[in-house]
Amino acid sequence: MPDDDPPLDLADCLNRVRRHDQAAARELVEHLHPLVIRIVRSHLPRRVAEEDLSQEIFLKMFTRLAQYQGAVPFSHWVSRIAVTTCIDHLRAQKRRPEFRWADLSETEAEVLDNIITNENDVPANDAMAAHELVHKLLSQLKPDDQMVIRMLDLEQKTIAEISGITGWNQSLIKVRAFRARRKLQKLFQELQKTERT
Repeated sequence: MPDDDPPLDLADCLNRVRRHDQAAARELVEHLHPLVIRIVRSHLPRRVAEEDLSQEIFLKMFTRLAQYQGAVPFSHWVSRIAVTTCIDHLRAQKRRPEFRWADLSETEAEVLDNIITNENDVPANDAMAAHELVHKLLSQLKPDDQMVIRMLDLEQKTIAEISGITGWNQSLIKVRAFRARRKLQKLFQELQKTERT
């Protein structure tokens, strides 16, 4: 069954929002919600509810709406607010103590052991444990480094896309990604050493 709703006229909707039209504000949130929730879910800091973070992003969007000049697509402008908000939350969290083998669940330790020993591939049912292990290692990085690795390696975004979302220049992204990967490699090697002792 075809969708009877016409596509959102973004320029008209923004004009109505600027005139304090509540219905237009609801339409704008409904239109942008899939984009914002996707960004939040891929960069969600620990102990933060995704709906709370989404609401904070929309609040920032509405309070800064006068700053939007149309130089970039509106969705890119909102994406930048969403990514920056996620980074701010990551920075606000207290740094975790050193990550140790003992911090791993039994399944995660098994997955890591399989990777280290190369005895066999990670079984499909251990994919979730591998996913959790990657996120535990990522959580040891600085927030900006986490963001770059998540977007570049996990979400497969291009350097240009990341630059558009974050506002960082492409050289900075490359340097940050290089340093973050080296830090991840060092963390992984430290885990290997603690497992062997």
